[in-house]
Amino acid sequence: MGKLNLGKWKESFVESLELPKDLMYGAVLVSITGRQELLIENYRGILEYTQNHISLQAKTCRLMIRGKNLHISYYTNEEMKITGLIDSVLYES
Repeated sequence: MGKLNLGKWKESFVESLELPKDLMYGAVLVSITGRQELLIENYRGILEYTQNHISLQAKTCRLMIRGKNLHISYYTNEEMKITGLIDSVLYES
């Protein structure tokens, strides 16, 4: 079975069982409240942290948060809360 067929099979299996994709694929979850608060789950690490830019590594991508007066309010192994004036959230493969 090729890699492409295995990936489609896994996706069909996860969808048929109605399992949360973040658990099955390790997908990053991003919840934004207005422009002032960002909650990120399933990240792997902090790559860069300044007042205007925060870069995070997730399992399948990098997240770049840009804004003003950005601050990591708290973080654990699973989640992180960022506050400040958020201008953009970018995903990079």
